[in-house]
Amino acid sequence: MKLDDIAKKANVSKSAVSLALSGKPGISSETRDKILRIVKETGYIPRSMVKAEQVYGSTKKILRFLVFSDARFIGLQYHKQPFFMELIHYIEEHCRKLGYSLMFSTVDISQFDKDIAKLNDEVEHSGIILLGTNLEKKQIEKISKNNPNLVVLDTYVHELNVDFVVMNNIMGAYQASAYLVEQGHKHIGYVQSEYRMHNFENRKRGFQKAKEEYGFVSKEEDVFFMSPTVLSSQERFQKEIQKKMEQKETLPTALFCENDYLAISVIKSLHEIGLHVPDDISVIGFDNIKESVVISPELTTVHVDKETLALKAVEQLIRLIEEKDKMGIKTVVDTKIIERKSVKKFSK
Repeated sequence: MKLDDIAKKANVSKSAVSLALSGKPGISSETRDKILRIVKETGYIPRSMVKAEQVYGSTKKILRFLVFSDARFIGLQYHKQPFFMELIHYIEEHCRKLGYSLMFSTVDISQFDKDIAKLNDEVEHSGIILLGTNLEKKQIEKISKNNPNLVVLDTYVHELNVDFVVMNNIMGAYQASAYLVEQGHKHIGYVQSEYRMHNFENRKRGFQKAKEEYGFVSKEEDVFFMSPTVLSSQERFQKEIQKKMEQKETLPTALFCENDYLAISVIKSLHEIGLHVPDDISVIGFDNIKESVVISPELTTVHVDKETLALKAVEQLIRLIEEKDKMGIKTVVDTKIIERKSVKKFSK
């Protein structure tokens, strides 16, 4: 976030932003408050221009929520995605309850090395909650070296002595697959994100574990690749299904989707080509985002407890700050099935 960006967001000139950040006169109190509020939301403030206390109060009570955006899964508008929107809401809520302010920093992942080097030259903070969804082990390791008060959220690396909080992805996919088998499904397809990350790989492991245990059919040609961040129908998937139908291939009776975005997109895609969920094909998702009750039929899915994830991340970070206990704690939050209307019992 640059001075230009703050000015555009506040609909003011760069000089007005400079005056607000330096505490100098020349702008109205309303404009100053508006600029400082935007600065607080974005999190990127050159220390030379403003004291953090102007925006947040005591720097001893500031937690930073750090995100590295990319062109694939975590975009600049990631906070508008239902899963992250809910997660952030709970993080803010628990920070407030525990007496801490929360600032937000979004950095382009292509500038990773340059930006982590200057991270501590920005507003001082007591600790970082790092969204690790799209990060690799080496990137998390680099951040942790200069930021001992660090909790990584939404991924998991066994080998690092760092605090992690993540949902039980293997368990969730296993539960979903077992549920489909219990409903009589013996031929189950897999809808996979075209962008790979740690969570999705573990969901695939959970699916494979259930396949080995229950013996259902899921062949290589039953794997479909789709964008994981699109709620609308997807033409490539539709063409694959239509081709199978034209060639008289047997379609899976149910589809496990790596997240709810994929599941909702699948339902819309199938409907547009004349196939209905769950009468023709059953669909199960993962995450239990709020949109899962808006789609028709309402989506059966794996519930991820976003509030518990948020609470554990905040609590673990405050423990690091206040108790100086640097023993890495890895918290895995279990999942459960939310049964709605997108899965039908299969009796053939």
